[in-house]
Amino acid sequence: MGDVTCGFPGYEHFCYELGTLLSMHPPHFIYIQDTETTRTTSTVVDTVLRDLSKAPPSSNPFKICYARVDSISCFTSRLFYETIINALVGWEPSWEDGCGNWNADIDVRWNENMDTFLHGLRAAHLHLCRRNGISPSSADKGKGKEGGHQDVRLVVVVERAERLKESLPELLVPLARLAELSRLDLSVIFISQVGWEDIRPPLGASPDPYYMDIQSPSKDDIARNLISNFSMLSESFPSNNILTNPYHPALKSLYTHFITVLCDVCFPFTHNPQELQYIAAARWPGFSKPLVDEHKRKMAEHNHDEESDVDMDGDEPAGGLEFAPPSDDIRMRLNRLFNPTLTTALEALLPRLTNAADWALANEPPAGLLSLPRTHTLQASSAPGRDEAGMRALPRMSKFILLASFLASTNPPKSDVRMFGRGLDEKKRRRRVTKATGKTKGGGPAKVPQRLLGPAPFALDRMVAILGALLEENDVDSRLLAREFTIPGEYTDMEIGRVGIFSSVVELTSMRLLHRTSPTDRLDGPPMFKCAISYETVLTLAKQLDVALNDLLWDPV
Repeated sequence: MGDVTCGFPGYEHFCYELGTLLSMHPPHFIYIQDTETTRTTSTVVDTVLRDLSKAPPSSNPFKICYARVDSISCFTSRLFYETIINALVGWEPSWEDGCGNWNADIDVRWNENMDTFLHGLRAAHLHLCRRNGISPSSADKGKGKEGGHQDVRLVVVVERAERLKESLPELLVPLARLAELSRLDLSVIFISQVGWEDIRPPLGASPDPYYMDIQSPSKDDIARNLISNFSMLSESFPSNNILTNPYHPALKSLYTHFITVLCDVCFPFTHNPQELQYIAAARWPGFSKPLVDEHKRKMAEHNHDEESDVDMDGDEPAGGLEFAPPSDDIRMRLNRLFNPTLTTALEALLPRLTNAADWALANEPPAGLLSLPRTHTLQASSAPGRDEAGMRALPRMSKFILLASFLASTNPPKSDVRMFGRGLDEKKRRRRVTKATGKTKGGGPAKVPQRLLGPAPFALDRMVAILGALLEENDVDSRLLAREFTIPGEYTDMEIGRVGIFSSVVELTSMRLLHRTSPTDRLDGPPMFKCAISYETVLTLAKQLDVALNDLLWDPV
């Protein structure tokens, strides 16, 4: 198992335990729980099973054949059965053959129900025995031909097993007892983020599994895992020129230093190696760019002295100038320049406010960074163009809805009449008089403004009323002439009562610009929402709509 553990630092003991169990006498039901790095654990399990399936008879007397099934993609029992049977026998449906499933030359469907699925497992086991030169009679007795495998052992891996409780709860008990139902040498492995107690069927219908808990990876293990991916990333680039390949082998020592710094900054916030690899992919080209630019400048000077051209397409420079590793002083300078941008990248990429390519393009360092004064700093943007371009692409009515939502989340409900009400004498709005913060007359603490406490929930009816006031005050001039509306405010009442207003609220909620705080199945009372955009974003919207935002805030900024 040495080849398996070297690629997955921190999983050595898990690989050894799982490989030993599956090679010797595996339990019929194994439950693996990983609360943080489920995808990495699934990859490790697949690697262990792939190596065991290729093991010669001298090291493993059983021929292991396995199938992986995802509980999210296989949301029906038919898809679940088909995926397992086809993966065990290595069958891939093709369009030329009508996308048919494997049937062992028998006109029988294995995906009708659990009974036919069990017959399909036995047929697949018989097919695998014949393909590996094992007679069914010798397999039943545990004796194979001399120098070959004794029997075929089946392994079924169910990923994201917690989803079975919602989509296919009727399969939990049969899968836990699949070995005794099929009467085969078979083991079922569940991989889940939650414990077995959370998805266990009631009344003790399923047996207790063999538990395997995955501990959170340490910072050193994650760093070694990310550093080990450098060779694969270097081979994925078609060019071997350091000027166009950010993962050139000459940059491996600097990449090791970069990953160490990245883990020091981001490890307290996430322990997922794939998330950290995503952040590293966004920041590493910019981190190495100053050194590559400096090397390019030295190459130009070197080739100019020798009156030769730089071979930009070759694997090596024409002048033969090799890349010099950076000194400790340059590394410390790069740390001082790029460390603040790592936190910004984490805040933007971990919740996927933007993608790695756009973030890297927006935060690309200037050319000749090392030649600039040491006091120069980099200004990183967390979500490039999200406030400007993203908000500008919204429809005009959606912008008014966001503006009304922000006012409903910031202003107290009692202030709506004073801020948006219009009397017969058309009095001006009476905004709250702002006072300096400090202690009150009684000596108690002053009230903290709502904008510092965060957005407050508001009812949908209140937001629609504020929306009507905003449209009546700021959208009258942009409307088409409608002679059928003669009463003031009649056109606005019609606009805010349209179905499009409520569909826009649903769309903005799906875009996470609004958060729904009340349950969707609650029938009593209006739906409650909360604004999810910042003051800077609302200020951008107000400028686009030509609305004086500070005049509408109860506590102006």
